[in-house]
Amino acid sequence: MAEIRISAEKRTEFGKGFARRARAAGKVPGVLYGHGEEVQHIVLPAHDLMKALRAANVLLNIDVEGKSQLALPKDVQRDPVRRTLEHIDLLLVRRGEKVTVDVPIVTVGEVVSGTVLDQQLTTLSVLAEATHIPTQFEVDIDKKEEGFQLFSRDIVLPAGTELAGDPDILVLHVSITRGEASDEAAESAEGESAEAASAE
Repeated sequence: MAEIRISAEKRTEFGKGFARRARAAGKVPGVLYGHGEEVQHIVLPAHDLMKALRAANVLLNIDVEGKSQLALPKDVQRDPVRRTLEHIDLLLVRRGEKVTVDVPIVTVGEVVSGTVLDQQLTTLSVLAEATHIPTQFEVDIDKKEEGFQLFSRDIVLPAGTELAGDPDILVLHVSITRGEASDEAAESAEGESAEAASAE
């Protein structure tokens, strides 16, 4: 995973009034915390931050007054209507340190005709090195038939990455569509009626 460098400034003002002025100036209020250090209150350039957050679990190299620190986004607040950034919490990490993160699960391919994919989980919780967090996990569902199931333990993890959650959680399964199920039920009922008529 790539590191994205962003310059930030320390802030000494707080409150809704300051937050509004900062956002109007193209900046996002945030905090840097972790490793038992004192919480740092900062502002970051909104445009650069928006671009960086397009990637899941992006590793940020935050430069605050010449001091660089690695951090992961932990809580991002957005405007519910405009989706602009309102505030961000950043967790300090160190190279070699392992962190628990949720990595997106992406399906590849199409299940067979007449079936439907039911994806229960869209992310997988894993323990990974802060500087080597997987961007996503790809799951091949191409031509998978009714009854196919995939559990969290079945997803192949890269070296150095461990499953953090329950290995027996169902990620996805393939089932028959309602239309197909109705046709099969009708055919079964017709078959039973025919058998009953023959017996009489």
